[in-house]
Amino acid sequence: MAKTLVSNIIVAVSGSAASLLAAKYAIIMAKQNKCRLCAVNVIDTDTINRLFAEKIFVEDEAADYERCIKENGGRNLAFVKELAAAKGLKIETELRCGSIFAEISNAAAERNADLIILGGWKKGDSRLSSIHHEIILRADCSVLVMKDHETDLKYRRL
Repeated sequence: MAKTLVSNIIVAVSGSAASLLAAKYAIIMAKQNKCRLCAVNVIDTDTINRLFAEKIFVEDEAADYERCIKENGGRNLAFVKELAAAKGLKIETELRCGSIFAEISNAAAERNADLIILGGWKKGDSRLSSIHHEIILRADCSVLVMKDHETDLKYRRL
């Protein structure tokens, strides 16, 4: 029997509306195709460290900010886990720290992912974000930028 085209999916979750739609899309895809699914949230410690180095943050502010966004990341992943459970799908979650594009690419490589799913961008935008662009360039697997405007409806029907 031939190997399926996609059997292991990573979805990047930032908490944005676009990333939550991407998570729903990934849940639909994983459920329909019997794929493994992992949601990854990356705490952008590279930016925090740069802001600290440039004296925009003092040490206590940087630590408080990092703690706050880690808590938010954990809540975002817990919410995605609930979305998957509501559809009878088991999902792995991972909270990582570092450069967003590097950590998403690394997570995909470490998990032998066939596909990375990213949230789309707003209609009318003429370019991909720099993070999307870097993930596409660095990833060893295919990358899907989700722009399906009927994802909520499809998720509810699943």
